Amino acid sequence: MNIIDKYIPREYLALKINYCRRLLEQLPKAKIHERMLDGSPKQRIIAGKHRYSLNSLPGKDLYAKMKLREQVERELAVYEAIWNLYFRDQIPEFEPMKTVRTLYTGSDTPVIMNKAYFDSLKNDANANYPKPVFYPFNGTYYRSEAERSIAVFYTNMGIPFKYEPEVMLAGLRKPFYPDFVPYFKEIDSCKFHEHFGIMSSSDYIRDSKIKFGNFTNAGLLQDLDFYFTYNSGDTALDTRFLHAKINAMIFGSMTCCTERTAH
Repeated sequence: MNIIDKYIPREYLALKINYCRRLLEQLPKAKIHERMLDGSPKQRIIAGKHRYSLNSLPGKDLYAKMKLREQVERELAVYEAIWNLYFRDQIPEFEPMKTVRTLYTGSDTPVIMNKAYFDSLKNDANANYPKPVFYPFNGTYYRSEAERSIAVFYTNMGIPFKYEPEVMLAGLRKPFYPDFVPYFKEIDSCKFHEHFGIMSSSDYIRDSKIKFGNFTNAGLLQDLDFYFTYNSGDTALDTRFLHAKINAMIFGSMTCCTERTAH
């Protein structure tokens, strides 16, 4: 995406910038050095006074951190450019913090909705209903143009997500398949996102009521742990709706349920 076309809400963008800056403070500065050994070129990785072979365990670990640093530096450059394009003033100090949100899956012990939980979810797991082949994106077929546009939105925003993963919720006998589960690394928390595309249909309206009950029975709160978006069948989804939802939800999470230790 052209950077001039990319928009991220002011508060969320400040959080992303500060998250990248904090991460760069923790990641070592490393480089690859090549030397001749017994007539053959050999590579090693150097960070400060440490020198390791690329084939050693410490060398592989340091190499992974070096590549992560390069990725974070690229992300930070993009985010700072967007900030300078749209806002230009001093970046607020929104401190990246872990938020602790939980859900009940049927046992008495709640599950923390963090990266470990997100990673445990299988993407595109709902095989109960066939999907059309008209809405592909990045190797996945979506059930509508609106869902496809949401997937594009999350991808362009750099937000990892799972599409229709299998989720267990307390009070349900069968697995539940939410439309999207995005993960927000800046607060180490994932959310549930349901999209309703035919709001003129009484069946859809009834379905939204049922899903609301399923989430709340599992101990989740609307606009903090889960959120709904809508569009009618003949109207395209306006992604500004998603911008507003995400911005409010992230900062609601940081206000209500934050661990007082930074990433």
